[in-house]
Amino acid sequence: MTFRLAMVQMNAVVGDLEGNVRAICRWIREARKAKADVVVFPELAVCGYPPEDLLLMPKFLLDISRMRNRIAKATTGIMAVVGSVVEPGHLAHRPIREPLPEERKPFNAAWVLANGRMKGTYAKCKLPNYGVFDEERYFQPGNTSPVYCLGSLRIGINICEDIWFADGPASIQATHGGAHLILNINASPYHVGKTQSREDMLAVRAKDNDVIVSYTNMVGGQDELVFDGNSLVLDSTGLVLARAKAFEEDLLLTDLRIPSIRKRISKGFGTVTGTKVDDVRVPGIRIGWTPTRPKSLAPCAPTMTPAIEESEEIYRALVLGVRDYVRKNVFSKVLVGISGGIDSALTAVIARDALGASNVMGVTMPSPYTSQESRRDSRQLGKNLGIRLLNLSIAKMFKVFLRLLRKPFQGCQADTTEENLQARIRGTLLMALSNKFGYLVLTTGNKSEMSVGYATLYGDMAGGFAVIKDVPKTKVYQLSRWRTEYRGSFFERVTIPESIQVRAPSAELKPDQIDQDTLPPYPVLDAILQAYVEDNYSRSRIVKMGYDAHVVRTVMGMVDHSEYKRRQAPVGIKITPRALGKDRRMPITNRYPSGA
Repeated sequence: MTFRLAMVQMNAVVGDLEGNVRAICRWIREARKAKADVVVFPELAVCGYPPEDLLLMPKFLLDISRMRNRIAKATTGIMAVVGSVVEPGHLAHRPIREPLPEERKPFNAAWVLANGRMKGTYAKCKLPNYGVFDEERYFQPGNTSPVYCLGSLRIGINICEDIWFADGPASIQATHGGAHLILNINASPYHVGKTQSREDMLAVRAKDNDVIVSYTNMVGGQDELVFDGNSLVLDSTGLVLARAKAFEEDLLLTDLRIPSIRKRISKGFGTVTGTKVDDVRVPGIRIGWTPTRPKSLAPCAPTMTPAIEESEEIYRALVLGVRDYVRKNVFSKVLVGISGGIDSALTAVIARDALGASNVMGVTMPSPYTSQESRRDSRQLGKNLGIRLLNLSIAKMFKVFLRLLRKPFQGCQADTTEENLQARIRGTLLMALSNKFGYLVLTTGNKSEMSVGYATLYGDMAGGFAVIKDVPKTKVYQLSRWRTEYRGSFFERVTIPESIQVRAPSAELKPDQIDQDTLPPYPVLDAILQAYVEDNYSRSRIVKMGYDAHVVRTVMGMVDHSEYKRRQAPVGIKITPRALGKDRRMPITNRYPSGA
């Protein structure tokens, strides 16, 4: 039996039910036009992911349920699996009784629709509740792993986290339900290394259960999360048959050869009986509609989008995150403070790639301590990028502040207070421009600085979106070099001036200042931060890695004492396994000894 599968890697917008449903119906028409038998959409495609506390609003849940019939009507001549939210009373297998409090929560579910009608619902069994995930706050788990019978084809449907468990729904559906094919729908956020770890896991599930696995992922940016797509189809040996695009919407078509159910049974896989497996029911649900395929239908060529290397992967995640945050929040243009340093240069290039040069305004705000090299490099960067560059000197304004504060500061030595005044003047100017013209301010601080608090609250932290908030300083240099040397077709050629890439980093808030006056060298700092912030290593363990005990103690103390700053920082794009924010949630008022 040959079966044509369509996987829609769509970019849903949280809360835009009308827009998402229009897109779903349009993709269904495209899949039907391509002669697909089944079309699959990502997790929570109807409402977007993650909807967070919108799920606590009864009207939101009601409005979602009203979308079901509209999508069903679009499925004439095709079967569709669509990620949505389902209230408890709408799952047919639930017992009719007064629900317990925890059973009043809705389900993270998949609607199964075919030939114009609703055919069934699958409720996610494994709810992630770690890192950026809070699904136990909003959903209750399902306890049924149905297998859907489409003619002689048996399909197991499950959602995201379900397939990460070796003994989870996919295994039950294949082993006890005789499923030929697993359709797993996802909203799996990106971080470095996630693409490969997913593929490795899926290969194991397919091979262990002797089943074809389809993994349909969402794409797009949602606040600090970026969904990378990279949807996959793997055969029963774990071999990748087809791969969708990375960081782009895509319709992935795959022709699959399905063995007969007799062969499945003879190999030790069960039939659909409605029995229980470890308190999980495995009902068989007949779709009641069989696709008809023209005998003359030519096979579709398998799509195998090549994997991309790490620097390009990170860079494209940042570009997509900026583009979607700006557009989904109905901004048209952005402002970037250009200092002549590497962080603002990389941020400006990402913004230009995401939005186009005409939608990016750079602002240089030199102070008495801004070097001629920085002024020159800022001008050259603006020219290289083709963006408008506004020059606003803060020298006179800084003098006015100092004069105003002379009396209250009498008898005090100059310190970081005067340095931070300059950053706060710049933040005020950027926010004034934003307020006047409606442009979004992109902040330029990196993860190394944000971790240790090497940033000015209400100064260079002022803005609406922190593009490289989760990018360590050493990675900033790597990405800048990669982008300058990039010769592919996805981005136009641009150059970050060489002097920006090789000059020692400096805040330039006092004479002859460099970052290393205050911080360890960035390779050392980033390694310690990796161990402490991301890996949760203790001080003694980090010292045993070969780092100076005093340096380790100082860095960890800076991290701990800067939590109040990070809580007031704009959201930024997650690209590491443990980003600052939802991933790492530390109390501000906290006397537990640093790194104990």
